[in-house]
Amino acid sequence: MSADGAPIANRDRRGAATGNPNETERAGPTQFVREVKGELRKVVWPTKDEIMNYSVVVFFTIVVLTALIAGLDYLTGEGVLRLFDVN
Repeated sequence: MSADGAPIANRDRRGAATGNPNETERAGPTQFVREVKGELRKVVWPTKDEIMNYSVVVFFTIVVLTALIAGLDYLTGEGVLRLFDVN
């Protein structure tokens, strides 16, 4: 917005400094791999204990949700069969 409150024309903030997106420089494969290794060094990797804890939580959640969905499926099926008096 300008000082008087009027909207300002949209600008392309993604383009290169020259304004032509086809002229952007790309990193070579060696530079890419070097930068990837540098970024991976910054990652905080979980410890073995954390991985075990996360695995137990995921397994427990899967078991609980599977039981819940199976129970709801059974109850819904029985309800539909009783509703239409199939048994």
